[in-house]
Amino acid sequence: MPEALSLALFEPDIPQNVGTLLRLAACLDLPVEIIEPCGFIFSDSRLRRAGMDYLDAAKRRHHNSWDAFLRERAANATAGRLLLLTTRAAAAYTDFAFAAGDTILLGRESGGVPPAVHEAVDARLTIPMRAEMRSLNVAVAGAMVIGEALRQLKGFPVR
Repeated sequence: MPEALSLALFEPDIPQNVGTLLRLAACLDLPVEIIEPCGFIFSDSRLRRAGMDYLDAAKRRHHNSWDAFLRERAANATAGRLLLLTTRAAAAYTDFAFAAGDTILLGRESGGVPPAVHEAVDARLTIPMRAEMRSLNVAVAGAMVIGEALRQLKGFPVR
């Protein structure tokens, strides 16, 4: 049976955001796929400061490239849909029906994802916000969408 939900980070640039997302994933028992290359060394003190002692509890896997990530997904019979969170989408995450096995993909803070990634996903989702604003912090955006997906799936951990 697939995980209720997972998170994938495409070539992240900012260690503090990765640390925050790994902490979130550890607390919510979500696996995290980290697609290299990262814009920082994974032993960065800023990553540790944001993730605190939660980093060791995070279920994470590293992939050397986008192609390596796709190959592994293709070989996994239980891999669900790949959902890209992007400002270049028409569908609001609040109108989307999440399903068990979905992976929420977050792009680089500095530039999102390239067109080939946009084309490879099953759906592109956005967070509705004021037109004159560019974007939210990637960790904040990820937390919002993960929260809604887990709510729909009744997938929050039981205490």
